[in-house]
Amino acid sequence: METSRRPDHEPAAPSPQAPAAPFLAGRTALVTGAASGIGRACAQALAAAGAHVHVVDMAGEAAEGLAGEIGGTAWVVDLSEPGVVDTLPSDADVVVNNAGLQHVAPVHEFPPDRFALIQRVMVETPFRILRRTLPGMYERGWGRVVNISSVHGLRASPYKSAYVTAKHALEGLSKVVALEAAEHGVTSNCVSPGYVRTPLVENQIADQARTHGISEEDVVGRVMLERSAIKRLIEPADVAEAVLWLCGPRTGHITGTSLSMDGGWTAN
Repeated sequence: METSRRPDHEPAAPSPQAPAAPFLAGRTALVTGAASGIGRACAQALAAAGAHVHVVDMAGEAAEGLAGEIGGTAWVVDLSEPGVVDTLPSDADVVVNNAGLQHVAPVHEFPPDRFALIQRVMVETPFRILRRTLPGMYERGWGRVVNISSVHGLRASPYKSAYVTAKHALEGLSKVVALEAAEHGVTSNCVSPGYVRTPLVENQIADQARTHGISEEDVVGRVMLERSAIKRLIEPADVAEAVLWLCGPRTGHITGTSLSMDGGWTAN
């Protein structure tokens, strides 16, 4: 029996393989909240892929230590101060908006100043950073925006009005940037994990225990991972790998999306 064959003039499709050289060599990345947790893992991964990383964090010693470790540049700033963004470099090819904070309280007891602070750091600051860095990406015809959102950018939980509001807003900002930036070779996406083993989550465990009047062990098992099919915390390095993939050479058509890493939470 004769089988069909590719015509001699048609080249075979190349097999997918890892780039021979670091695919971000010559690129510059800016990562906020980069001194610990997800931000630290992202900075390390981007540097390993060849990027020069601007390590942005208010924890000076940790930021400078990480910058020294990965050959990056530390920027010790408080992102709750709007004017600070104008002191950061504007030439980033990759922006990872990761900085965040949390406060747990019912809406009727939530401090308005704390609510405003969370919006300032987690919504206004990413907007200001992108407003500053997008023109350079447009000029160079390439860029990657990765916003570290959360399952709480897609779903809500009680007692987290400010955080849920901010993450939903970040998801919206990310989509708008995706639409505006597409013609310039720039993509914009969110990575939306469930609970990641970070200092922020460790603090949440203690806060939730006080709010619910239960043990910290019960917070993890009964509150945090109740809706997750996979009953373990996500590691920061796993989130960083997703971020790195979105900055890779074969993801130019992935934009305006939210990549869920929630252990099945949003499928429940």
